[in-house]
Amino acid sequence: MQVITVTEWIVPFTGVQPAQFRKLVRLVAERGGDGIADGRPGRQWALDLPDRVLLVAAYWRTNLTMRQIGPLFGVSHSAAHRVIDTLGPLLALAPLRRRPVDQIAIVDGTLIPTRDHRLAAKSKNYRYSTNLQVAIDASTRLVIAVGDPQPGNRNDTIVYRTSGIAEKLDGRPVMADGGYRGNPEVIIPYRKPTNGNDLPDWKEALNVQHRTVRAGIEHALARMKCFKILRDYRRAAHTLADAASGIANLHNIILAG
Repeated sequence: MQVITVTEWIVPFTGVQPAQFRKLVRLVAERGGDGIADGRPGRQWALDLPDRVLLVAAYWRTNLTMRQIGPLFGVSHSAAHRVIDTLGPLLALAPLRRRPVDQIAIVDGTLIPTRDHRLAAKSKNYRYSTNLQVAIDASTRLVIAVGDPQPGNRNDTIVYRTSGIAEKLDGRPVMADGGYRGNPEVIIPYRKPTNGNDLPDWKEALNVQHRTVRAGIEHALARMKCFKILRDYRRAAHTLADAASGIANLHNIILAG
């Protein structure tokens, strides 16, 4: 039976170019991925590190089951499960150590359908979901922070504080939509007066500019959801944070070219 190999399937299964993929493999190796066995003393992985990285990326991209993804790489479904559990956290987005003084972040939340009801809750999409907060750099549109998933029945203004993303963005100007009302450090559009009057022209003009800039986060979330695992998350909810962070890292690699 023919199985997937790195050389043939990097682009369709990860979206990154071969040179970028090699850099990603080196990053995982530096984080300890090359020296990790499968949990049993003296037993090494059946797949080389590049194949294991490809397996994780392919799983995120396609959202196949373990019994489907394992045979594609010539391993058992339990081995595929161990590969994803081990390497997934090593692909996570690295926190920024330096940033421009005037860097503006844009934040928004998205609902991730999640089958683990220990964290997920029924939300406005009528499914059990989690609320994932994502922040990008307004100028580069690269993801700079991902929050810890929270129950999907909580609104963005609450999850912004409870997910930890507020601390990650501390000290930066942050833009968001009107759903973040109640967080004074976040720049949101002007709201219409309660008496029903229209906004002044200068406020309407600023709102138009705000919407134009903030559209970048909507595009980033759409690109991240090309990784289909974010459309139906079947694994334990506590693994979602690592998967979302890893997908954000792959998103940045693809976008940076």
